Amino acid sequence: MKRLDGRAPEDVRPLSIIYDRYGFADASLIFELGNTVIMASVSLSQGVPPFLKGQGIGWLSAEYAMLPSATQQRTMREAVKGQRDGRSVEISRLIGRCLRSIVDLTLIGERTITIDCDVLQADGGTRVASITAASLALEKACERWISQGIITQSICKDRIVGISVGVVDGQLLADLAYTEDCRADADFNFILSAQGALVEIQGTSEKAPIAWDVFEQLKGMAINGVQQILSKTASIEPSYTNPKQDLIKQHSQHAQQQNRSKNFEQNKKNNKPALFSLGNRINTP
Repeated sequence: MKRLDGRAPEDVRPLSIIYDRYGFADASLIFELGNTVIMASVSLSQGVPPFLKGQGIGWLSAEYAMLPSATQQRTMREAVKGQRDGRSVEISRLIGRCLRSIVDLTLIGERTITIDCDVLQADGGTRVASITAASLALEKACERWISQGIITQSICKDRIVGISVGVVDGQLLADLAYTEDCRADADFNFILSAQGALVEIQGTSEKAPIAWDVFEQLKGMAINGVQQILSKTASIEPSYTNPKQDLIKQHSQHAQQQNRSKNFEQNKKNNKPALFSLGNRINTP
């Protein structure tokens, strides 16, 4: 079966990663999987939720949101609706839960890691793409925290990757685009570690129950798809520029220049001879 985008049933979509495109985050990236585009960022702040206070352990949470124009038909912002969308809450919890399974939060003290995943464009698989993007962004943030002396070693014990698989018109497919996902007979989201261990499975049979041997085939297809994604991400050379540090440096340089100008004017004023000084009388024509 040839798919609409020309892929074979087991193939994942083209993948690209652009690091450090925006903001003051400790690490950020834009993750593109086909026409699905995710912007992920990682921030570190002091303090932990009340149930962890005094234990010397950190926390990790995630927030997932879809921009209004990410889909073909505009969606209303959650801020305008006055309440969070149930789907966004569920996916936020999924991302945080999956990432907490592969990090050692005892290494960051009583600090909180927040990972923001914003969907810029949605074409199927936004939750699994967000998980992969978040894992990559967290690895980059750990490198920077180590270089800044905030932590002594990476908290990441493994990388995680998410992929969707499903049955469409009787055909087993990997990495479903929206046109496939919306008419799937069954679909599953697999989140696996880079070592091949299972982190989480979400899925359902949409129209009729599926046999266990079909599920086993889907599982094998998911494992193969994760290996494809890992291979593609390994070939992308990360950028090591950090907009946050660059902006802080620019502000510091600007402040130093202002201080130099202020000090020069102050010194000039302090060294000015008195109005009726001898120097003034000599220099007066």
